[in-house]
Amino acid sequence: MPDSGGSGAQRAHIPTDGTGADDRTVPHGDAGALSVDPAAPQVTAPAGLPETAGLSGPAARTARRTGLLVTLVLGGLTALPPLSMDMYLPALPAVTDSLSAPAATVQLTLTACLAGMALGQLVVGPMSDRWGRRNPLLLGMVVYVLATAICALAPTAELLIGFRLLQGLAGAAGIVIARAVVRDLYDGVEMARFFSTLMLISGVAPVIAPVIGGQVLRITDWRGIFVVLTAVGLVLTLVVWKWLHETLPPADRHTGGVTDALRTMRGLLADRVFTGYMVAGGLAFAVLFAYIAASPFVVQEIYGASPQTFSLLFGLNSIGLITVGQINGKLLVGRISLDKVLGFGLAVIVLAAVALLLMTAGVFGEVGLVPVAAGLFVLMSAMGLAMPNTNAKALMRTKHAAGSASALLGTSSFLIGAVASPLVGIAGEDTAVPMAVVQVVCAVAAVGCFLLLCRPWQRAGREAGGL
Repeated sequence: MPDSGGSGAQRAHIPTDGTGADDRTVPHGDAGALSVDPAAPQVTAPAGLPETAGLSGPAARTARRTGLLVTLVLGGLTALPPLSMDMYLPALPAVTDSLSAPAATVQLTLTACLAGMALGQLVVGPMSDRWGRRNPLLLGMVVYVLATAICALAPTAELLIGFRLLQGLAGAAGIVIARAVVRDLYDGVEMARFFSTLMLISGVAPVIAPVIGGQVLRITDWRGIFVVLTAVGLVLTLVVWKWLHETLPPADRHTGGVTDALRTMRGLLADRVFTGYMVAGGLAFAVLFAYIAASPFVVQEIYGASPQTFSLLFGLNSIGLITVGQINGKLLVGRISLDKVLGFGLAVIVLAAVALLLMTAGVFGEVGLVPVAAGLFVLMSAMGLAMPNTNAKALMRTKHAAGSASALLGTSSFLIGAVASPLVGIAGEDTAVPMAVVQVVCAVAAVGCFLLLCRPWQRAGREAGGL
């Protein structure tokens, strides 16, 4: 059995020499692939699933359906936290009236859920490295269902805040373990492809969640939103229990306690390249957070768009992100090195952010909504190249600490985004310059981390052979 986080055996799997895993690494594992389509992501089958190599007819179709189901389950797990956050947004005024609480207090229900999602990953990630993926995930899902059900019954704002915190802590299991499962099942470019596929599924959640929440409020009150989320959580729990097999073999699990888990995370953070990808991804996520926090105000209040126009633009930007993410997974990954694709995506984000800053600062005179909307569309679309590839490149270095690595990736993104997003309104309600400044600073810092810490040119020679 391998040593825990700080042992020599464990450190052997956390490279610190600045050279990353070869992007062309084939999928690892001891079972066959769930898909026989050479253009599709090749995932190693969990125990008990048939190998598809050489299969045809019903057996191959069954394996492909199982692979699709695993993809949908992991996509559902990563989509559940955005649903938990965004479905609730239209209900905030109703909650304020129903519980006779100040608006600032009700806003804490959002903060508590977000904080729970960030901190919960630091707990669940190491748990999954020690006890496997399946049991901590099932425990988290059960707690999520119970906490969400109690939210639907909460008689006071204080109780609602407390159980929203618990809901976020438990819901974090889905985010962190889904990424760890991807690392267990995939390697190399196939992992990047799968992250792009997850983006297609989970990227839809923030778009449709407020719409679903609004429709629920048409037939019931705000408590009905938590009833719907409870039902969704229950269905996902049953699907995980039925279909998602254990993906971390006992021989690859850690046996240490909290001290060893912290030592493992310290070892990961000591890996300059891993930390570079982690921080670069977190800063790119902060650019996205700044957009989400500021865009309703910028588009509607400053540029005079209607709520319907804002919803249309928000949806178009989300479609751009998802589409580019699919181009990344289906066309670019495997043909061009991940570092080159990532570098190009970050460069586009910087250029779009600078263009937005120049427009909002009045360098080009008075500009209307269309140029600003175009800049936001380009910026958001480029996220489809940055976010999946930073996750993939970071996790390529951490096969034997995927849970802890996933926790660090998720927590850093949430925390950096949470720090950046309030800054977009620092200059008041009459200018969009703070949003653009935050985006430029975060985007440039992401490029700096990528170049100075990841040093992609050190692997250019190795990748030139086929990518």
